[in-house]
Amino acid sequence: MDLTTERLVIREWSEDDAEAALAIYGTTDVTRWLTPAMDRVTDAAAMRSVLQAWQQAQPNLVPPRGRWAVQRKEDGAVVGGLGIHLLPPYEEDLEISWQLHPDAWGEGYASEAARALLDWAFTQDTDELFAVARPNNVRAIATAKRLGMVWVGETEKYYGLRLQVYRIRHTDVL
Repeated sequence: MDLTTERLVIREWSEDDAEAALAIYGTTDVTRWLTPAMDRVTDAAAMRSVLQAWQQAQPNLVPPRGRWAVQRKEDGAVVGGLGIHLLPPYEEDLEISWQLHPDAWGEGYASEAARALLDWAFTQDTDELFAVARPNNVRAIATAKRLGMVWVGETEKYYGLRLQVYRIRHTDVL
């Protein structure tokens, strides 16, 4: 699955993306907000292993689940990642997530990429998607709101963390 927007390409990760991915997932400014909590990836070899695991899992995931790279069209730079996966503990609810390199914050890339992914996900027999954010993650919360997601409450149900929960339904975007 490759999606394009005005400024971005959303595509599958490649091992060749290891350095760019490390610049995202190796940054404390990014990993401290991730849910579930993820340790900062410390080197390119470790990042390559993570990307390999994501690539191997992708064909076995039922759409719209997966992980994708967000690449800027103008220069081909990988500026972030997107994901859709099942939320624990009951693995019924689908979560959409986005992670961007701090240099790409404030450019509207998260909203643009996530909007394209949401639109695609709703063509895959998906009725609703959730986003979860740590209460102080004002950027993620603002992005969820820009996407038209509605706050449904705060919970410790997911990942053993106190999180804000946002939801968007297919009917919300029709």
